[in-house]
Amino acid sequence: MDYKAILIKIRRIVRSINLESKKVQKDFGVSIPQILCLEFLKSAPNYQATQRDIRDHLNLNSSTVTGIIGRLEKNGLLARLPKSGDKRVTNITLTSAGDELLKRTPDLLQQRLAAKLKRLSEDELLKMSGALQLLTDMLEISDSEAADEFPVISADGIFDVE
Repeated sequence: MDYKAILIKIRRIVRSINLESKKVQKDFGVSIPQILCLEFLKSAPNYQATQRDIRDHLNLNSSTVTGIIGRLEKNGLLARLPKSGDKRVTNITLTSAGDELLKRTPDLLQQRLAAKLKRLSEDELLKMSGALQLLTDMLEISDSEAADEFPVISADGIFDVE
């Protein structure tokens, strides 16, 4: 196989992700990480979580999560509530407007891919993981560098942190 075919496939993947991101932003006024944050809150007990919970589940740094929460709060899609019994802790909670937005948003590319990956055999997953590891090594992409920009979600909508 010609190496150019591999580059074209990578460009197609990157372009698809970028197009989806722009479409979601245009159609719903939120980013994909913001949707993933809202979905996490929807799956959380009492639709609430701490900022640390959100950060850990989205696998993003604190400042990024602070920005996501701030924008979602400004748009009325979530709210900050003092934790009962401990005023030093703030719970982030999904609002009815946030829940309504989630009902209108389509499954994301990442969710559709996760569902398909879940159906692969262990051997197929190992081969794919090895090929992707080789690619990230060739591009000299560190784990910490990449993890800060891409929240991870499983096929069943439950957030995974690797």
